[in-house]
Amino acid sequence: MASGPILLVILLAAIAFIIYSTAKLKLNPFLALLLTAYGVGFAAGMPATEIVSTITNGFGGLMTSIGLVIILGTIIGVFLEKSGAAIVMADSILKVVGEKRPALAMNLIGYIVSIPVFCDSGFVILSSLNKALSKRTGVSLTALAVALSTGLYATHVLVPPTPGPLAAAGNLGLTNLGLVIMVGLLVAIPTSLAGLFWANRFAKDGKTDKSSPEAALRAWEEMKAQYGRLPGVWAAYAPIVVPIALIALSSVADFPSHPFGEGAVKTVLNFLGTPVTALLIGVFCCLFLVEKIDEKVLNDWIGASLKDAATILIVTGAGGALGKILSTTPIGSYLGETLSTWNLGIFLPFVIAAALKTAQGSSTVALVTTSAIIAPMLPALGFDSEMGRVLMVMAIGAGSMVVSHANDSFFWVVSQFSDMDVATAYRAQTIGTAVTGVVAIVTTALLSLVLL
Repeated sequence: MASGPILLVILLAAIAFIIYSTAKLKLNPFLALLLTAYGVGFAAGMPATEIVSTITNGFGGLMTSIGLVIILGTIIGVFLEKSGAAIVMADSILKVVGEKRPALAMNLIGYIVSIPVFCDSGFVILSSLNKALSKRTGVSLTALAVALSTGLYATHVLVPPTPGPLAAAGNLGLTNLGLVIMVGLLVAIPTSLAGLFWANRFAKDGKTDKSSPEAALRAWEEMKAQYGRLPGVWAAYAPIVVPIALIALSSVADFPSHPFGEGAVKTVLNFLGTPVTALLIGVFCCLFLVEKIDEKVLNDWIGASLKDAATILIVTGAGGALGKILSTTPIGSYLGETLSTWNLGIFLPFVIAAALKTAQGSSTVALVTTSAIIAPMLPALGFDSEMGRVLMVMAIGAGSMVVSHANDSFFWVVSQFSDMDVATAYRAQTIGTAVTGVVAIVTTALLSLVLL
């Protein structure tokens, strides 16, 4: 099997192929990752039969650990989108924050909505509210768009059950998902607020929504009316809050101090707080979002969820296959020992993820691929503990923000739904994602000084 500096050449060639094939050739990430896994195996000198078994075991192993969680999380996201629950959450936050702070309101709305809902969908759903607030407050549409998009982005890449950070946690062998969620929510706060800070630079650039205040407000109300009877506030939040609370309680129950004892209460909390069980309960909470549970809800909505989940699952599984190949070859241990002498530490996964994100556009692909590359290096880098792995997920998530530009679908969603020209979108959205990514990695690095 290959050894020494050639291992570095193999890894760099693998990363270059992933970037080139997905960004230039527009190859589906699933095939790009799978072909890379085969290429790395052959280049490293693994026996052909071992390559096949390693790839299939890596794919299946990751599906075993997080496959159902991804599916259930996707179902919750679709229900929140199609039932109008995301609209209800937006209105409730506006009432608390007030219309005098529209950018803060949109940033906070994005932070909450994107925990289960993809940032692209969340932005589309809330763009009408953005336009209405722009005219009602005089704050530019560009500022509100960046405030919303960076709020959405922060939790999208840092907090499970969003598939990206969930897949990264699976690749890194994390079983305590509650710890990932709690740290992710913490890191996402300054990250989201950094996006708000950047958005406020555009508050008075004169680019408010072109329609009249009455027309903007009417458009918002008409969109709400399309949903028919909207769910109540408590029902709207339940599919997000209940699973996260159950997972968090399970994590607390496992503390060394045993705050809930070691008997039946702890057993029940551990069962209910298992990610699959908690998210299944979240799915049942979704049934209270609709007035009538009919074939459309049970078949069409869930069918749409499964189609969305399928794409995520195959890319995630291919990332697991690549990760298994990398961990089987000496690449991980060699690079870990070599790079550990460079003292990059927590910044190494950030740099790799940022390079992948900027080159090929997908944050999810950057998260999956980087976590697969980093997993075998954890011992040499000194992040082999449970908390060390959690912080690595945060570092990878931070890198997967940097930067959103023309090869990222989210860039075009934000710009087109906010009447931005390309130059403005690069100045506002692209640089904004760079700012949030840097703040996220700095926050993670500071936490590592305290928690490790």
